[in-house]
Amino acid sequence: MTRRCMRVAVIPARGGSKGIPRKNVRLLAGKPLIAYAIETALSSKFIDRVVVSTEDDEITHVAKQYGADVPFLRPPELARDDSPEWLVWQHAIRTLQAVEREPKMEMFVCVSPTSPLRLVQDVDACIEALLGSDADLVITVKHAERNPYFNMVVLDEEGYAGLVIPSHERVDRRQAAPPIFDMTTVAYAARPEFVLSANSMFEGRVKAVLIPAERAVDIDTELDFQFAEFVMSHATAVQK
Repeated sequence: MTRRCMRVAVIPARGGSKGIPRKNVRLLAGKPLIAYAIETALSSKFIDRVVVSTEDDEITHVAKQYGADVPFLRPPELARDDSPEWLVWQHAIRTLQAVEREPKMEMFVCVSPTSPLRLVQDVDACIEALLGSDADLVITVKHAERNPYFNMVVLDEEGYAGLVIPSHERVDRRQAAPPIFDMTTVAYAARPEFVLSANSMFEGRVKAVLIPAERAVDIDTELDFQFAEFVMSHATAVQK
């Protein structure tokens, strides 16, 4: 009998955070920040299981309250400020496949707690892009506010400025510069075998899904948090 393949969403959420202490369980518009990622992942029409990767007891408790599984605790060495998230992904896949004897994982989806303004359609679009292509990984991006061909500069040793990427063609307005995109933390969808075999995402074939800037807010500072609260409260007021 063939085992059913699984599409698993993993939400990485460590307890430590220097920018915003206890960020992942801090209340945003009345709910812990991590709750938004869990609820979105659970709403996806493609995701079979939602797992939180954490080393923290409080995050574990909150995650289970909102319907996520916490089948393992993340090792402390993967929960530091300088711990590469790629290694966190690898650990989650290996643990679920080996320790839990998880049915064969067809797809790994990362849904970060720090993008609470995303819609489930954004996550599903990322998954559909992977299903419909030969890519190894799909990322989400937004239009960048600054452009290295137009309004981003480097300074030399004497303090003189020059464009980050000089162009042979005249670029005297932003619209004439090649379009540039910022990566977001809205969602990632990857083939598990690629994550396990690679050292970074750009070793493989990477596709991108464009997300509107208003849904791609990445909470890293107190100002980001306040902005997300403002957007949510404004949206609620408009709905009323």
